[in-house]
Amino acid sequence: MHSIFVSDLHLTPDRPEATERFFHLVTDVAPRAAALYILGDLFEYWIGDDDLDDPFNASIADAIGSLAARGVPVSFMQGNRDVLAGAGFAVRCGAKLIPDPTVLDLHGARTLLMHGDTLCTDDVEYQAFRVYAHDPANQRRFLSQPIAARREQFTGLRAESEKSKKSKPAEIMDVTTGAVEQSLREFGYPRLIHGHTHRPARHVHVVDGRACERWVLTDWYGRAGYLRCEAGGCTPVSL
Repeated sequence: MHSIFVSDLHLTPDRPEATERFFHLVTDVAPRAAALYILGDLFEYWIGDDDLDDPFNASIADAIGSLAARGVPVSFMQGNRDVLAGAGFAVRCGAKLIPDPTVLDLHGARTLLMHGDTLCTDDVEYQAFRVYAHDPANQRRFLSQPIAARREQFTGLRAESEKSKKSKPAEIMDVTTGAVEQSLREFGYPRLIHGHTHRPARHVHVVDGRACERWVLTDWYGRAGYLRCEAGGCTPVSL
């Protein structure tokens, strides 16, 4: 028995290779798993569940739905790119929408799941934007606009974000040790699995004398993969 974790796929019609790898994951790999967890940023952007009629969006949702129909539980956590993916998207996928953070017993190991952006506390500018983007009133205002206007607005926001990143030291956009340790302490010194930073690795944090494992999931820019976890531990797997 094993479970599969992915994040930061950033799927878009402009990157067909990543999309094909995702279809391979859900049709050939994940059916043998006990569960699939998608920890945010499945899409390059998501402008609302009413955009599910878009052929590309529908193809991704239906592929996940086919996996769920085969009896593999799928859990989805919002990321910063798909924070507006809600109940409508989850229903179409046959998936369970899980909060960030989520704690579970994973094959006998207490495990904390996060997207990871809340751990990047040194990036003050991003954290302020995150508060804005998660505000329900701001989300309602955005979703009240026509789909075309939302898409244009999001494209502009992405361009501003990419410009801002170029002026920031790389370390600012990574997690801070203090935020990681506080989360591990708050949730009982579990194993931590997250994405967001695009820095796939395994880390060990000693918190209050306890060794805690932290896995950072790979992004799917120029590569693709998942984390396989079972009773004996976790292993990164390339696609």
